[in-house]
Amino acid sequence: MNRRFPIVIFALVMAALPFIPGMPPFWIVLLDNIGLAALVAMGLVLLTGVGGLTSFGQAAFCGFGAYTTAVLTTTWGVSPWLTLPAALIVSGLAAVLLGLVTVRLSGHYLPLGTIAWGISLYYLFSKLSFLGRNDGISGIPPLSIGTLKMLDPHTIYFPIWIAVILCAVLSMNLLDSRTGRAIRALRRGHIAAEAFGVQTARAKLMVFIYAAMLAGLSGWLYAHFQRAATPTPFGPQAGIEYLFIAVVGGAGYVWGGVLGAAVVVILKEVLQSYLPLIFGGGGQLETIVFGILLVALLQFAPTGMWPWLTSLLPFEIKRKRPDPSATLPARPQTATGSGPLLEVNNARKQFGGVIAVNNVSFDVGAREIVALIGPNGAGKSTTFNLITGVLKTTAGKISMRGKSIDNAPPQDVVKLGIARTFQHVKLVPDMTVLENVALGAHLRGTAGAISSMLRLDRADEAKLLAEAARQIDRVGLGDQIDQLAGSLSLGQQRIVEIARALCVDPQLLLLDEPAAGLRHMEKQQPAALLRQLRDGGMSVLLVEHDMGFVMDLADRIVVLDFGTRIAEGTPEAIKRNPDVIKAYLGAVA
Repeated sequence: MNRRFPIVIFALVMAALPFIPGMPPFWIVLLDNIGLAALVAMGLVLLTGVGGLTSFGQAAFCGFGAYTTAVLTTTWGVSPWLTLPAALIVSGLAAVLLGLVTVRLSGHYLPLGTIAWGISLYYLFSKLSFLGRNDGISGIPPLSIGTLKMLDPHTIYFPIWIAVILCAVLSMNLLDSRTGRAIRALRRGHIAAEAFGVQTARAKLMVFIYAAMLAGLSGWLYAHFQRAATPTPFGPQAGIEYLFIAVVGGAGYVWGGVLGAAVVVILKEVLQSYLPLIFGGGGQLETIVFGILLVALLQFAPTGMWPWLTSLLPFEIKRKRPDPSATLPARPQTATGSGPLLEVNNARKQFGGVIAVNNVSFDVGAREIVALIGPNGAGKSTTFNLITGVLKTTAGKISMRGKSIDNAPPQDVVKLGIARTFQHVKLVPDMTVLENVALGAHLRGTAGAISSMLRLDRADEAKLLAEAARQIDRVGLGDQIDQLAGSLSLGQQRIVEIARALCVDPQLLLLDEPAAGLRHMEKQQPAALLRQLRDGGMSVLLVEHDMGFVMDLADRIVVLDFGTRIAEGTPEAIKRNPDVIKAYLGAVA
């Protein structure tokens, strides 16, 4: 089924609802409120559910949008339509200022930070005299088109739901793009995303601003719907409720924001209307029951209502197979006789008093497979992290093709043609194999967020997805291309990581335990692939504990023990080296 067809049907249904004979006006008011809440929730879907940045302060951005149009229309007499870009700009600028501080926070400090500035802005709105303090601003003019003034819920219904559907489409377009994959990768941490060139701080700030502008749009519509702006709807309680809406609907799904808004708004209204009649008035009984029902709902559908509903559909909307004719230009390869590709000279890494890597030196030549081996805790993965910029060296030099890369950020390292996998798999489990692998080609694309939202990136996107599909076929996982990465076995996930690294079109491939989790016969395919890559001009540096795999594959082996290089040579020489035997088997008593 076409991915856009359900959206068209939904738009037609929403357009027809106000014209149903006998439709109660109160139901239209409910739909208006659902639409306003859905706009904020969609921003939270991208910010929290997709990007992994929990925010309790989105209601404050609604306040920026509402108060901007309130001041401009009532004090300066500006047309309501002309205040829309101003409301979005003010919300966006506020997000820039708050985001520069907030997105740097992590763990529990991030939501606590959003609560702090959410409360602060709420009290700021209620104390500023030009915003009317606690009384707010009233007499805001309605939206109008010609002589039609949108004074009642029926008329403003259409601008609200046009905004909801348009923003939902733009958000879906954004997620279905190079930029969207970068945002989705943030949720699993920054290390893997940065290893493939994603500027994580910029991506976090961008999605923070986008979510704020959606909230600002909701606030602008709210002000012209209510024709008044007071601090109460923009306080911390509203911010918490918006986050509830996103979670109930499905925090990782754009349309989950719309569904969550419908569930929460209708549920609140039903409880407020009928519980006092059943149990008598007074008290906060509806709030207690509302909380109990939300907890029960999340127990029933822990990932949200939207994924639960879509799982009941008798059909599945699948992505069309990428066009194999779309190709990306290849990276120029270094000639065989051009000297060492990678040089590590006296690299040292200390964590306090612990020396993890102790003045290690080795090199990797062109068209060469070098294995880095040693017992657990020998410093192999730490060395990988020094090479790829995840960790900074305490001392020593690391260079790629003669260019120093010690202490360079991972985004600069990958630009030089160094790609890697990880000791602990770092895939995004709720992205497909194709989408995970396409993240590896991030730097080979050029389309930005705006072109993605407007679908002007299709040619660029087709090339990235075609390259990802080619690498998936290359590693032998073509049949799993549309499966979620989290549904694969550990061994298959490691192969997906190799395909993702190959999408960089690297000159040097760093593989951290690529054969872990694979059975003996399954290891033959990656071994053959690595030989093929070497023969094609690529160099490989790998860490592996399977000595049979290493001895059959490596041209040269470097052995570490307690962070120190104790041996280097051919596989045959390493087998007979007494220091290596002692490191693995211990000294003879």
